[in-house]
Amino acid sequence: MLQEGKIYIGTSRKPDDSINKGEYLELKFGNRHGLITGATGTGKTVTLQILAEGFSNAGVPVFCADVKGDLSGIGAMGESKDFLLKRAEQIGLEPYDFQEFPVIFWDLYGEKGHRVRTTISEMGPLLLSRLMNASDAQEGVLNIAFKIADEGGLPLLDLKDMRALLNYMGENAGELSNQFGFISKASVGSIQRELLILEQQGAEHFFGEPALKITDIMRTTNDGRGAISVLAADKLMMNPRLYATFLLWLLSELFEELPEVGDPDKPKLVFFFDEAHLLFNDAPKVLVERVEQVVRLIRSKGVGVYFVTQNPLDVPEAVLAQLGNRVQHALRAYSPREQKAVKTAADTFRPNPDFNCADVITNLGTGEALVSTLEGKGSPSIVERTLVRPPASRLGPLTEAERQHVISLSPVRGLYDEDFDRESAYEMLAKRAAKAAEQAETAQRAEERASEETSGGGRWTLPGFGDDAAEAPSGKRARTRSSGYQRETIVEAAMKSVARTVATQVGRALVRGILGSLKR
Repeated sequence: MLQEGKIYIGTSRKPDDSINKGEYLELKFGNRHGLITGATGTGKTVTLQILAEGFSNAGVPVFCADVKGDLSGIGAMGESKDFLLKRAEQIGLEPYDFQEFPVIFWDLYGEKGHRVRTTISEMGPLLLSRLMNASDAQEGVLNIAFKIADEGGLPLLDLKDMRALLNYMGENAGELSNQFGFISKASVGSIQRELLILEQQGAEHFFGEPALKITDIMRTTNDGRGAISVLAADKLMMNPRLYATFLLWLLSELFEELPEVGDPDKPKLVFFFDEAHLLFNDAPKVLVERVEQVVRLIRSKGVGVYFVTQNPLDVPEAVLAQLGNRVQHALRAYSPREQKAVKTAADTFRPNPDFNCADVITNLGTGEALVSTLEGKGSPSIVERTLVRPPASRLGPLTEAERQHVISLSPVRGLYDEDFDRESAYEMLAKRAAKAAEQAETAQRAEERASEETSGGGRWTLPGFGDDAAEAPSGKRARTRSSGYQRETIVEAAMKSVARTVATQVGRALVRGILGSLKR
């Protein structure tokens, strides 16, 4: 059943339920993306698990999210169970060997894996706007904020840096609006409130340093297997927008950092996007268009993206059209939307004359799926009703002790576990303001001394020769002095100094990619 250059998915059956043939995913088409769909409890997670195992054994690193907590078992040896052995016998899998796989556990909260962080600068305005569910006006202000930070050399690493920059923008909205476009103080205030909500939801764990290096999720072991990076997402799913934004940021980083490789013999990385509907729910049109663009172009970087979701309607048509490898588990058809989903799923397959796809989709058993993958010159294979193979690793979660043991042996142990807070926008703006205030205070003292010296009585004068103000009545003299230059307050001088510094550093501007992340 196991063939070189292919991943064994399962065995298809003939109409009389006899064995037909093995169903495979060819590695050379692994970067053509894929879709795994099906109702809850139909076996999507197991399909994800056996595909991750296959890619790992082929030397391809894998990144996936463990939404329910049971995918962690991929890091432990499989266990002999009756229903697994029965499935192996049904599909003719000989020998059925158990295996454990090289796993790196990650967790935004640092509880069930290594900490995962990025900086606000690296995330960019588009994804941050999505995370905050920002309005158009708020998104415009955020774009200006990133423009100021990029041009002014102000690193935005964490939430306090963003707050400091927004405070500065609010206090100098008038002057900055002349340079960068209208800045509404109301929008600035609403963004600050959204930042507070993000902080309360745990987003402060995500922003900071050291930031995740893409190379650390693209590791291979000494024996040539690809490491499987598993993101603990059971707690993260309580904030679904943070979950979706993080995975989209990671996809964006892969796109921006990896070089073009064309169509390699096997992918450089396979990325499983579980609960994919969270990415597109209520997403603005511009974001969906850019995701489509990234999915279309990232194939040439050697990255395969596999969306895992309950309903094929969860994925926009423009993205769905890019997904060549399909595994469709059972769908229910109780409501009009579900009936439409069944029809949509059936219509996307290359028809099989032996059965009607729409009828079969609603009658598939657990661990059974309709499978169609790319073959030959890249055309989809005829859809086959397939029994998915049992996994070689454990079906079920690791114990806490087992998880900690895997973490202790991790190749990235110690690299991300401690926070590092270097000088960034918060400290830099504070220093600039303090320096400007000190200069303003020095200038004020110098002016006061000069004023005292000028007002001294030791000079000789002639009437009508330049000292009329001294002879004028006290009220008039006071009015004459008050009509001259008005000295700035310390705060005004400090803010204007920062504004000039920011405005003159255009040469330090950074370049951002399709999804707004930094290009290196």
